[in-house]
Amino acid sequence: MKAGISTEKGLEIRDIPQPAPQPNEILVRVRAAGLNRADLNAAFGKGGHGAMGAVIGLDWSGEVVETGKEVQGGFKPGDRVMCAGAGGYAEFAVVDWGRVVPMPNGMSFEDAATLPVAIATMHDALITNGRMKKGDAVLIQGASAGVGLMGLQIAKLLGARLVIGTSTNAGRRARLKEFGADLAIDTTDPSWPDQVLKATDGKGVDVIVDQVAGGVMNGNMKCAAILGRIVNVGRLGGTAGEFDYNLHAQRRIAYIGVTHRTRSVDELREETRVMWRDLADAVAAGKLRLPIDRTFPLAEAVAAQAHMKANQHFGKILLIP
Repeated sequence: MKAGISTEKGLEIRDIPQPAPQPNEILVRVRAAGLNRADLNAAFGKGGHGAMGAVIGLDWSGEVVETGKEVQGGFKPGDRVMCAGAGGYAEFAVVDWGRVVPMPNGMSFEDAATLPVAIATMHDALITNGRMKKGDAVLIQGASAGVGLMGLQIAKLLGARLVIGTSTNAGRRARLKEFGADLAIDTTDPSWPDQVLKATDGKGVDVIVDQVAGGVMNGNMKCAAILGRIVNVGRLGGTAGEFDYNLHAQRRIAYIGVTHRTRSVDELREETRVMWRDLADAVAAGKLRLPIDRTFPLAEAVAAQAHMKANQHFGKILLIP
């Protein structure tokens, strides 16, 4: 089969053997696969999302071909499914059964491939780790990325009273309200924390999901509510920055780091279970969606990654095997 492989020179499309499912795995015929920022490092065997020579790609949709003898959930050949795991840049992929959910009736494979990583990541950040409850004020840093757009929607769906999104691109910032933002903010403006405080009558936001890190940390803490929660999901702005320990202590902020790289199989299964418990009906009703920026054939996966690196897209980039 054709697959996108990590090499010392970056992503390459090669012919490799079709994988066989382990007892806990499902073999899926991939119909569409989503690109994620982590794929850019994974293409060189870096970042913890696959070893050198591995098939990369973190989410995809397709049809069940075969199930291992220990698979739970009632999946059977022919089922249309959405998957999160590893190896999505391929014609066939295997995945642990606990990270597979059924596609709603009427949903296209392309739309389904935009969802698995985004909905699991943001439900985990907002609800499980951020402990968001109805009536909270929420800030999503880096809201114009696909995962960020999903965060805006989940926060609004689950009862946030105020949802704020950030983007440094004026065009993308203007579109955030389409996806649930009550206020869109430019973090290149030094007054951005004051804008957040003004929008919350000086109280600050209860939950911040930060995909940027780097230089926004002290601003995050300045506009966080007392006993606020900051969940660090990504580090697009850098892996180091200033940290005001006094501000952190004064506002009694819980700063929580999350990643999937160090989670056990059981933890990943539980993440998927609670996400689907809370969001399955909304997904089926079309209330949670991501725009598709562009699709590429699998053979043009290198060009697809270059499009992502250019950072001019809005929504998800997809590969079609």
